[in-house]
Amino acid sequence: TDKTFITKTMSSTSKQSSAQPKWQKATASLSLALMGGAIALGGNYLFSSSRIEAGTLNSSSTQEFQTSQLPQNNAPSVVNPANSSTNFVTNVVNNVGPAVVRINASRTVTANVPRAFKDPAFRNFFGSGIPTRPNQQVQRGTGSGFIVSSDGLILTNAHVLEGADRVTVTLKDGRTIEGTVMGTDRLTDLAVVKVAEEGLPAVRFGNSESLQIGEWAIAIGNPLGLDNTVTTGIISATGRNSAQIGAGDKRIDFIQTDAAINPGNSGGPLLNAKGEVIGINTAIIKNAQGLGFAIPINSARDIAEQLIAKGKVEHPFLGIRMAQISPELKTQLKNRFNFTTTENKGIFLINVVANSPAARAGLRRGDIVKAIDQQKVDAPKELLKVVEQKKVGEVVELEVIRQDKPLKLNVEVGVLPNS
Repeated sequence: TDKTFITKTMSSTSKQSSAQPKWQKATASLSLALMGGAIALGGNYLFSSSRIEAGTLNSSSTQEFQTSQLPQNNAPSVVNPANSSTNFVTNVVNNVGPAVVRINASRTVTANVPRAFKDPAFRNFFGSGIPTRPNQQVQRGTGSGFIVSSDGLILTNAHVLEGADRVTVTLKDGRTIEGTVMGTDRLTDLAVVKVAEEGLPAVRFGNSESLQIGEWAIAIGNPLGLDNTVTTGIISATGRNSAQIGAGDKRIDFIQTDAAINPGNSGGPLLNAKGEVIGINTAIIKNAQGLGFAIPINSARDIAEQLIAKGKVEHPFLGIRMAQISPELKTQLKNRFNFTTTENKGIFLINVVANSPAARAGLRRGDIVKAIDQQKVDAPKELLKVVEQKKVGEVVELEVIRQDKPLKLNVEVGVLPNS
């Protein structure tokens, strides 16, 4: 949602193997139609940029820093609405506001000047009527962030920093400090920035796993260049997966809120009534009202820890594309490919990526996954959730149905390739 970088549409599809039976070869042409609610564990998500206002991400250069991990923030809450003699929103803003910052990102781009404009004969003929353009231009964008430790660690969105070659941080007291990007992760849209400053005010973390629909939500940020803007609302929903909001290339679920979020709010905190951070404001759906989305802080903290320690995040990877078994899917498979199955529940494998962990384990296109590590799964998002909790190198057991016969296969979780 930062207001200057260009939104791009990204989608990826897996190449189909030519050494498969006819119905399997034809599956490639139907894969998008089959996807429906499917999610690709290999990062092969669908992304509709016409729906969502969020920047497309390119990883900024990262450095590894020897630094302490994020603080646990076990101190008691600073605000208790029940005992407060003033408006609880005011209390939250007064206590948390100083820890919210403006992120200023700039990048230098080279403008392509047509060769004809540089031709002396051409310029002599047209004179001053020829437009002149500089060879380089500086593009600037702003977003929000918040300080998570007194020694200058700041969380924000990755798309706020997209392509930036210089980052500065403006504090609420007016100071502007040079920032260093410690790491970005495009798949979760998270980034960590470090400023060389001590004794800074820091936020407290809440527990995004315990959120209740209908509880208060407070957003603080710098929308449209209007610094220190506060909006309020409620938690409208939790567990919104990326495909539901049109950001299928992201590997994270979102909190939904009706607290107003606008371009420039990206990276700012979403707070509860106690003044604890419960999410990072990230995206809105274009042309919609009251539909804002935030990354749950529990997930954000896990990603931030890896960015601080390594400058990057290793995402678990199996290498499969999936669709949920349904009557409509079974009908399509029967009519178009003469493929039948007696299974009414499970996850149909549309494709297995070549040389992926799934392929090495023996999984095939057309297999139907019924369980992972003895846990039944009926939808792609359920399988994805289990895999996301695994560490690279762990082995998971998949129970599958192949040509109506049960089969168990062990898959060693790999690392999602950068591509």
